[in-house]
Amino acid sequence: MAFPLLTLTAAVPALGAVATAAVPAGRRTAAKWLALAFSLATLALAAVQLVRFDSDAKGPFQLTESHAWIADFGVRYELGVDGIAVVLIALAALLIPFIMLAGWHDADPQESGSSRWRPTQGFFALILMVEAMVVISFEATDVFLFYIFFEAMLIPMYFLIGGFGDGAAGQGDAGAAAQRSYAAVKFLLYNLVGGLIMLAAVIGLYAVTADQLGTGTFSLQEIVQARAAGKLDIATTTERALFLGFFFAFAVKAPLWPLHTWLPNAMGEATAPVAVLITAVVDKVGTFAMLRFCLQLFPEASKWATPVIVVLALISILYGALLAVGQRDIKRLVAYASISHFGFIVLGIFAMTSQGQSGATLYMVNHGVSTAALMLVAGFLISRRGSRLIADYGGVQKVAPVLAGTFLVGGLATLSLPGLAPFVSEFLVLVGTFSRYPAAGIVATLGIVLAALYVLVLYQRTMTGPVKEEVRGMPDLRARELAVVAPLIALLLFLGVYPKPVTEILDPAVRHTMSQVHQADPKPDVNDVEAAK
Repeated sequence: MAFPLLTLTAAVPALGAVATAAVPAGRRTAAKWLALAFSLATLALAAVQLVRFDSDAKGPFQLTESHAWIADFGVRYELGVDGIAVVLIALAALLIPFIMLAGWHDADPQESGSSRWRPTQGFFALILMVEAMVVISFEATDVFLFYIFFEAMLIPMYFLIGGFGDGAAGQGDAGAAAQRSYAAVKFLLYNLVGGLIMLAAVIGLYAVTADQLGTGTFSLQEIVQARAAGKLDIATTTERALFLGFFFAFAVKAPLWPLHTWLPNAMGEATAPVAVLITAVVDKVGTFAMLRFCLQLFPEASKWATPVIVVLALISILYGALLAVGQRDIKRLVAYASISHFGFIVLGIFAMTSQGQSGATLYMVNHGVSTAALMLVAGFLISRRGSRLIADYGGVQKVAPVLAGTFLVGGLATLSLPGLAPFVSEFLVLVGTFSRYPAAGIVATLGIVLAALYVLVLYQRTMTGPVKEEVRGMPDLRARELAVVAPLIALLLFLGVYPKPVTEILDPAVRHTMSQVHQADPKPDVNDVEAAK
C-alpha cells in the first residue's frame, strides 16, 4: 500500500491538538511550543505534497487513498489532491505557524489584561483541530466525507470566537462577553443552516446514483465518470435543485452577499490571529468547494445559475468595498474588504473562462497571504493601544515606523498594487470576466477604486498626522512580531513579480474543471480584431 501522505498531513495537527490539550494547566509555554512544533511538522508534510505533486501528470487527482468505510451506504474514505487542493493545503499549513506566533499571548489572562480564565492549551489545540479539518476538507474526494469535516470545523471555530475573542474597548467584561457570544452563535447558526441544506442535497445525490447506477455512491470520481459515460443522467430540475443545495452552503462559508453578515461580527470579536484563521484559511473551503463539487458534479446547473451568481458576486465586490469605506472599526473594515475580495474570487470562478478561474484560484492564495499580513499587523497595533477604533489613532508612523511600514505594505497588497501578489490574480479575474461578460468586468473594476479609497484613508487616519497622546509611547514591532510579518511581506513581493511556480500547479486543475463544465474560452470577435489593426 502506498504511503498515506494525505492522511498523515491531516492526522498530525489532529494528534497535535490532543497532545496540546493534554499538557498540564501550569505549563502554558510548553503547550505553545508543542503546538508550534506540530504546526511546523504539518507544514513539512504539505511541502512534501508539493514536491511529490506532478503538474504534468494525467488524471484529476494524485496521491490518492481509497478505503471502504461505511460500505452499506456507499461511503468511502477517499482522498486525493489536484493542483488547487495541494496549493491551498500549503497555504493553510504555512499560515498556521504565523497565526500561532501572532497569538502567542492571546490566551494568557495575565499578559492580555483580561480577568477571565482562558486556557492556553485549549486555544492552541483548537487552532490545530481547525487546521486538521480544513486539510482533510481539501483532500476529500468522497462527498459525504467532505461534508462531515466541512461541518465539524464549525465546532472549534465557535469556541475560538466565543471563548477567546478580545472584544472592543470600553465594553467591559460583561459587554465584551455578550458581543463574543452573539458573534459566535451567529457564525454557527448561519453555517449550520447552510450545512443542513447541503445535507439534504447530499442525500438527494445519493438517491439519484442509487436509482440509476444500482448502487448509491458519494465518490466524486465515480459520479463524474458515470456522467461522462452516459450511465448517470440527472434530470435538469433535479440537478438544479441539488446544485442550489450545495452552492448555498458554500456561499455562506465563502461568504457571498447576502449570506455574508456573520463575517464582520466574527472577525470583529475574534482576536486578530483567529480572524486570519477565519478569512484566510476556513473561508477558502467554500470557494474551493464551488470548483471541486458544484462545477464538476453539476456542470449544466452551474452554467444555468451563472448569470445570477455573477450578479451576486458584483454586489459583494461593491457592497463590501463601500461598507469598508465607512467603517470606524479597523477589524470590521478588513472583514468587509474580505467580502469584496471573495466577490472577485466567485466572479472569476463563474466567469467560466480559463483566465478567470486561474485568477480566482490564485486569488485564494494571494488573498490569504495579504489578509494575514494586514490583519496581523492591525492586531499588533490594536494590542498596543487597546482599541479597534480608527479615531483613536494618529501619527503612529512617527513613533513606530516599522509597524507603520508593514501596515502600509499589507494595505497596498489589499488594494492590489502592481508588484504585489493580489494584483496578478485580480487582473486575471477581470480579464477573464471581461472576455465573456464585458459589462460585469467594467462594474467589477469599480471595486479596485473603492479598495484604494478605504485602504489609503485607513492608513492616513491611523498612521499620519499629529501624534496622539495615547500612542506617543507605542513600541515598534518586536522580534517575534517581525518574524510573523517579514515572511508574509516577502511572499507578497515574490508572488507579485513571479507567480509562475504557483500558476504552473494551478492551471492544469483549472483546465480539467473547464473541461468538466464543457466550457471553452470565448473567441475574440473578428470585427474587433480587424478594428484594432
